Amino acid sequence: MEIIGFIMALAIGISLGLIGGGGSILTVPVLVYMLGVNPVLSTAYSLFIVGSAALVGAFNNFRKGLICLKTAIVFAIPSFIAVYLTRLYLIPAIPEVLLHIGNFVLTRDMAIMIFFALIMLVAAFSMIKNGQKEIIAHKTTRPKFNYPLIIADGLIVGVLTGIVGAGGGFLIIPALVLLARLPMKLAVGTSLLIIAMKSLIGFMGDLQTGQMIDWSFLLTFTGFAVVGIFMGSYLSNFISGKKLKTGFGWFVFIMAIIILTKEILI
Repeated sequence: MEIIGFIMALAIGISLGLIGGGGSILTVPVLVYMLGVNPVLSTAYSLFIVGSAALVGAFNNFRKGLICLKTAIVFAIPSFIAVYLTRLYLIPAIPEVLLHIGNFVLTRDMAIMIFFALIMLVAAFSMIKNGQKEIIAHKTTRPKFNYPLIIADGLIVGVLTGIVGAGGGFLIIPALVLLARLPMKLAVGTSLLIIAMKSLIGFMGDLQTGQMIDWSFLLTFTGFAVVGIFMGSYLSNFISGKKLKTGFGWFVFIMAIIILTKEILI
């Protein structure tokens, strides 16, 4: 099972390299169900893994001129403030037992996984829809900012990232295309930089809470994800990201249903 878990780390990186997102939504389920990591700790690990892998991908896109730094900064500032405060204050404040009705006990770990599965369903719908029909963007590479909506979206994505540990590329890319008017390729590269910044800053919030980190395991898993990034970037020359996004969306949908069934019915 541990070997399969590290193979999935490769798959997470490949997804990030191919379509600029999606794979990070699987990081927490892989850590929890395949590698036996506590859900709360898994969300912390996920921030570091996803942030590190996305940073490598962002560097590759920066070399190709596929990152709009001004857009990344406008979006990232409210986003990383939100994720940092969420990890530092909100997550530690959640009680171990949230609800107790008869024999049913809703624990913090269960609630996080159920919420995560719901986010996976939203991500799956977004990937399936956008894989079947590309988001229409203006051809110009000059961003036209809708500041209030970009800031609001950044705050929402930051809080969600802080709670579930996912990068949120499925929310960031549509926002960059529709609100900042970026072409799709530029939006993907810019999204990776935003994901990297807010995820790693969110992880700093965990370090400040005194979270115990198994650095040997974390760096090994991250290493596999980073290798996957390079594999995904190479494969992007031969594989249609549009078709892959649709198929991956259905896979994420099935995974979400499995998690909900496991947490609620089993």
